[in-house]
Amino acid sequence: MKSIFYCKHPIKAALAVLYFLSIGGLVYAQSGFPVPQGNPNQLIYLQRTPNTNTIVCELNFTRDGKLDVDDPVHVFWIRYGEQGQRAELSFLQRNFAYGVKTKFLSKDRYELHFVSYKKLVMYLVRAADNKYHVVTSINQKQVILNRIFIKINPGGSFWSPNVEYIELAGTEPGSGMEVLERRKV
Repeated sequence: MKSIFYCKHPIKAALAVLYFLSIGGLVYAQSGFPVPQGNPNQLIYLQRTPNTNTIVCELNFTRDGKLDVDDPVHVFWIRYGEQGQRAELSFLQRNFAYGVKTKFLSKDRYELHFVSYKKLVMYLVRAADNKYHVVTSINQKQVILNRIFIKINPGGSFWSPNVEYIELAGTEPGSGMEVLERRKV
């Protein structure tokens, strides 16, 4: 029996799920989006049209203050479009859209990817500054990933949203320079 989420184009299907789980509010220019602040455990954040609600990925610690090696990344919403409150992902959002899968590689190193988009491979690593960072390749450079933005235009359908681009932004570890890349989907 086929799942209701079956589609010949899994990337478009995954992006459709991202789009329809996040519908609501007005479309804003990226420059009008709030930047999450004040969370020392924040790794990266993801924003997308059509609203300002933001997905945050943070380090996940056990009760004794150590990194949870079985589940090192916790993902949640900041609902800027409502009252700016923090909210957990729903089952569908966690399993088909914004959840993050992790794979232990070695001490202090994990492979990460969003459940909806496996093409973007990221790594959670403890760096020389003794802090954990998410690193990935942007413009053929290894950078510390800071944010992801998904631009969705109106006119798509549930299984084939009209995604214009995905923008990745990060920082070069050596120079501190910001690196941006827009990828067409």
